[in-house]
Amino acid sequence: METPNFMDIALEEAKIAADNAEVPVGAVIVSHDGEIIARANNAMRQSNDPTAHAEIIALREAAKMIGNERLTGCDLYVTLEPCTMCAGAISHARIRRLYYGAPDSKMGAIDHGVRFFEQKTCHHAPEVIGGMKEQACANLLRDFFTMRRNSSKN
Repeated sequence: METPNFMDIALEEAKIAADNAEVPVGAVIVSHDGEIIARANNAMRQSNDPTAHAEIIALREAAKMIGNERLTGCDLYVTLEPCTMCAGAISHARIRRLYYGAPDSKMGAIDHGVRFFEQKTCHHAPEVIGGMKEQACANLLRDFFTMRRNSSKN
């Protein structure tokens, strides 16, 4: 059996977000034994919730699934570099490894901006692997915003 590419699954989630007129970000949480325990996409507009980022929804779902707020040993795959809010939640959840696709020089908080996991006040920093399927993730975002700009001109 072929091992699933978890970033491809996160990209599927991001496409669902785009189809729902949400910023196309998708997230997948994988347990220590390689099972997907949560998958989500941005849902801020449809839920009228500014915290409904793909990462937050996936963290909530995974914690509920395993019955523990600590997701020790779990990995998170997300198509865009997480913001400060999501970085804080990732830290609190004790995620083992964070894989992200496209960097975000404006709102990202991992390798840009506040660099949350490098702060002395950060109590848990996961291993971070950035740039996974970066081009596919970036293209999805770029196409979404191009389409949005073009439709607002009409």
